[in-house]
Amino acid sequence: MSTTDWSLPETDVFDQIRAALDDDADAVLATVIDVEGSAYRRPGAKMILRPDGSGAGSITAGCLEDEVRALAAEVLADGDPRVETWDLTGEDDVWGLGVGCNGVITVLLEPLGDSYRPVVEARTDGAPIGVATVVGDESGADRALGSRAYYDGNDFSAGAADGALSDALAELEPAMATLYESGKAETVAVETDGGTVEVFLEGVRPPPELVVFGSGPDVAPVVELAKLVDFRVTVASFRGGKAGAERFPRADEVVSSSPADVSDLREWDGDTYAVVMTHNFLDDRIALEELLETPVPYVGLMGPHDRFEEMREDMADDGRTLTEDERERIYTPIGLSLGGDSPYQIGYSIVAELLAVANDRTPKHLSRRAGPIHDRVDVDANADTDANADADASTE
Repeated sequence: MSTTDWSLPETDVFDQIRAALDDDADAVLATVIDVEGSAYRRPGAKMILRPDGSGAGSITAGCLEDEVRALAAEVLADGDPRVETWDLTGEDDVWGLGVGCNGVITVLLEPLGDSYRPVVEARTDGAPIGVATVVGDESGADRALGSRAYYDGNDFSAGAADGALSDALAELEPAMATLYESGKAETVAVETDGGTVEVFLEGVRPPPELVVFGSGPDVAPVVELAKLVDFRVTVASFRGGKAGAERFPRADEVVSSSPADVSDLREWDGDTYAVVMTHNFLDDRIALEELLETPVPYVGLMGPHDRFEEMREDMADDGRTLTEDERERIYTPIGLSLGGDSPYQIGYSIVAELLAVANDRTPKHLSRRAGPIHDRVDVDANADTDANADADASTE
C-alpha cells in the first residue's frame, strides 16, 4: 500500500468502500474496535483491503498494516469475520523492531458486505448514523460475530442483527446515543440471557462543512488543506469573481453568489464553518453580518485588527452592534500564530484554527498537554466498557 493510500482522508476511504460495495468487489474492512493505552489511531479507524493487497486507510502509523493485509487474505479465503489483538506495549515490542507504542490494539476484520451499506450511504447523504456490531459472544456462536444494528438518533433498527445483538439493544441505547452525538466509538460488554456479548458501538458522522468566500489565489491552499483534513469544502465568489470548478479543483462545490444572499446560499448548521477572504471591505462586512444570522460556530475573517475595528465601527454607526456571543464566533485576524507568511503557511494556520474549533480544543503544544491526546467519551449505559478506563494515550 502506498503512502498516499495510507494517508487518504476519511471521506476518500469511505468513497472506496462505497465503490467496492457498488461493484460487488471482494474486499475486507478492518476497523479498530478497542485501544488500551497509547495508539496512533482511536477506535473507529478503518482500512479497506483488496485481494491483490492494495487498499486505503490506516489503523496505525504503519506498525500493523502489513500484518493486517496478510490476515485479510485469510478472511477473504474463509469468508468469516475475525477479531485480532496486538500488544504493542514497550515491554512486548513488535517483532523486536523497536516500534512499540505502549498500546494494545484490537481490530475487527470482516468481508465487506451489504451490512455496511447503510453506514456508507448515511455518510454520503450527509447524515449521522450509529452502528452496533457484535465483536464477541460468550456463547461461541460464530454467526453472531459481525452482525449489526443501526441507530438513527432515536432508536435502533435491527438490520442484520441476530438474536445475540437484538437481546442487547435496549441496554445499548444510552451509550449509543452518546457516541452518535460525538462521532466516537467504544466497545462495550452486555449481559444477555445467552451470556456476555461484546458490541462495538460507533457514531459515524458526515464530514464538517467549510464555506470559503473569495476567489483570490490565497483561497486554493485553504481549500486543499481543508480537504486533506476531511472538511467538505464549498468556494463562494462574489461580484462576478471567477467561480469555475477548474479554478478550485479540490473543492467539492464552487458557486457564485452575492454577499447579501449568503444566508440563503445553503442550510447552515453547527457543523458548518465559514472563512471570509474576499479582500473587499464592503463584501466582507455584508457577508459577516449575514453569517452571524446563522448558527455557524466559526467565522474566520481575513485581515488585521484595525480593519475589523473599522468594520465594527461602521456597523455600529448603522445601528448594528455585535453581541458578546457574536464576537466570540468571529476569529480575526484569522488563523493561529505559526509565524509564516507564504500562502501555504497562512493556509496551514487557518486550517489548524478550524480544526481546533471543530474539535473544541484550545491550541497548545502537545508536550504541555496533561493526560491523553485523544478525548475519551464516557458512555452512559448498563453495559461495561474497558475503553473508558484507558487513562494514558499519545500518538506513536
